[in-house]
Amino acid sequence: MAKTYSLFISHSWDYDDTLKNLKDLLDSRGYFPAVYTQVEKDCPINSEKAAVIKANITKRLNESDVLLAIAGLYASYSEWMQWEMDKAKELGLNVIGVIPRGQERISTEVSNRSVIDVRWNADSIVTAIREYSK
Repeated sequence: MAKTYSLFISHSWDYDDTLKNLKDLLDSRGYFPAVYTQVEKDCPINSEKAAVIKANITKRLNESDVLLAIAGLYASYSEWMQWEMDKAKELGLNVIGVIPRGQERISTEVSNRSVIDVRWNADSIVTAIREYSK
């Protein structure tokens, strides 16, 4: 039986269509079973519940095999994404930067934390996940 990978995807909710597209891209590969552990949109990060949300994300990161960081330029302005990547590294998870389709420039906040940056291609992303997962 193939390993099911637990993936935490760090992203900006302002670009949640990119998150959906990445999950759809990976799910379209029948040979690559994955579950997703990122927090959903139901609780804003900059709320009074930030400590609770951070604890929840830490728990989910501990359950993950790797963190995929969508490397759009907006990641350079997202303190939340930066916190997720730093927490992942603190917990021993590798960060893989995923460059959105059509992007020429990527966030240095992602590239400075990632073990590899891959283009928007299912085979490249899957190969990186298999190589860098715990």
